[in-house]
Amino acid sequence: MGEAPAPTHSVDTALEQARQLAAAGQGDDALKVLFEIVRRQPEHPEAWRVLADHLMAIGQTAEAALAYSRHVQCATRDPMLRQAATAMLANDIPQAERLLKSHLKTAPTDVAAIRMLAEVAVRCGQDQAAEHLLKRCLELAPNFAAARYNRAVLLHRRNQAAEALEELERLLAVEPRNPGYRNLHAVVLSHVGEVERSCALYEQLLREYPANAKVWLSYGHVLKTAGRQQDCIAAYRQCIAREPTLGEAYWSLANLKTFRFTAEDLATMRARLADPRLGDADRLNFHFALGKAHEDAGEAAIAFEHYEQGNSQQRKRLPYDQPLNRARMRRLKTLFTREFFAERSGQGHDSNAPIFILGMPRAGSTLVEQILASHSAVEGTSELPNIITLARDLRARADDAELRGYAEVLARLEAPGLRELGERYLRGTQIYRKTDRPHFIDKMPNNFLHVGLIHSILPNARIIDARRHPLGCCFSNFKQLYAKGQRFSYGLADMGSYYRDYVELMAHFDAVMPGRVHRVIYEHLVEDTETEVRRLLEYCGLPFEPGCLRFFENDRPVRTASSEQVRRPIYREGVDQWRQFDPWLSPLKESLGSVLEAYPTTPAEFG
Repeated sequence: MGEAPAPTHSVDTALEQARQLAAAGQGDDALKVLFEIVRRQPEHPEAWRVLADHLMAIGQTAEAALAYSRHVQCATRDPMLRQAATAMLANDIPQAERLLKSHLKTAPTDVAAIRMLAEVAVRCGQDQAAEHLLKRCLELAPNFAAARYNRAVLLHRRNQAAEALEELERLLAVEPRNPGYRNLHAVVLSHVGEVERSCALYEQLLREYPANAKVWLSYGHVLKTAGRQQDCIAAYRQCIAREPTLGEAYWSLANLKTFRFTAEDLATMRARLADPRLGDADRLNFHFALGKAHEDAGEAAIAFEHYEQGNSQQRKRLPYDQPLNRARMRRLKTLFTREFFAERSGQGHDSNAPIFILGMPRAGSTLVEQILASHSAVEGTSELPNIITLARDLRARADDAELRGYAEVLARLEAPGLRELGERYLRGTQIYRKTDRPHFIDKMPNNFLHVGLIHSILPNARIIDARRHPLGCCFSNFKQLYAKGQRFSYGLADMGSYYRDYVELMAHFDAVMPGRVHRVIYEHLVEDTETEVRRLLEYCGLPFEPGCLRFFENDRPVRTASSEQVRRPIYREGVDQWRQFDPWLSPLKESLGSVLEAYPTTPAEFG
């Protein structure tokens, strides 16, 4: 990439120059011109808007949000909206909210103010309120592109992929070259399994922004899903070359599980950690990456030290409320009783298409999925968010959403309401399906919390509990840096407590719905694969097919951390990986208690 042309004396001419560079596919050069414009004339509203679009395209979402706020601040002539935009730039959200609500009392159809209030709601974690506000915006002003884009982002965050794609297609029909729209389009397409289209979009963006590390990183993630490991590694390496301190790129390499760092990589990572200027997010990623590197080298003590430091940093940022989680699980036991299910027998939707694979994360669920997805009657999809979304929406209608959750709301529904929820689930998952096979897999481990909901709305769906040795499963979680959620995984005692709660809840469902859930013990699957596969297929009502034993030849996209491992034959080494860390696992063992002693059976105290 050559030197970007210097902006001319006219800012408007320079802005046109940036647009022409972007149209010619020279996004990096366009960015340089735009940064120079806002440096020279920081009150130019259109320059801030165009800059924000480009920043979204390269994944710099926080910087883009600030640029959009600067655009609003500069564009509006209303002093109250300018004050609100200034408050948002300063992250004074209460002040921004007060100003916007006051303004909307006198100007209730001011769509700019409604869109800003929606952004306030998003920052406060009130996504449902934000969506209502953005819908109102678009009712009043259907051509308000900024509000439509904000809604597309929000829908994607809320796991409403089909609706997000609809909004993006409307935006792209008007501005097909808008870089922010194209980047979000690539993200959503990857999420719904359209990996080839997503790859093509990222390749186009990289031709325009070849110097941007974040785009290379996103491209690497999609290549990983597609199973193009060498291309994926090359993309992560390109990312590192452009931003050497980006710890996420190193963790992404480690998270391939089958990748091995070089001695030069190790020296570089250690040097980065030794630099006091390194940011917290990068430091966290380097700790987890170095933990994996030293584990692979057989240096358990050094590996554990890095895992512990990374987890300690995460625990401070994402504390886990163990008593609340235990109270929630035990509340589910009191509500989902044998009588509850007997009273609703024959209700819900009668489809037998879904096959749910659930349990603890890192317990072998991706392997079970890959085996089933190698059957001619079963389509593999991904970790579908739809059940969790249904639970969230029901919880919003509960009297005590913090503890009691959605079970009481579900209990109030009659047969038509339960069937409608089943239909809604089937409609919502349709976008993830690419074939006409009669069955599809929903592999979301945390759905074990929602077995009662699943059975109530889809009584003919299959439910499979993937279970792994407590120490192997829990330590595998401890050394995994998750993109989001899984707060329980950043402390050994918390990890053991969560696993224990999971076993107790599943034992309850075994008692009130005998035979409803089929359990796959990971170690049994490794030791006697064919027997376990035959049992699994029999439970699913499927004839045995030899291809299920050659699951590693299946080239379908896989999004989870085990994507590269399930593209290889089953290997025994993974069963005992935790043993080298045994000297440091006392807090985990104590927390697990009788669950560890009883494995693979259930402790007698759980009934």
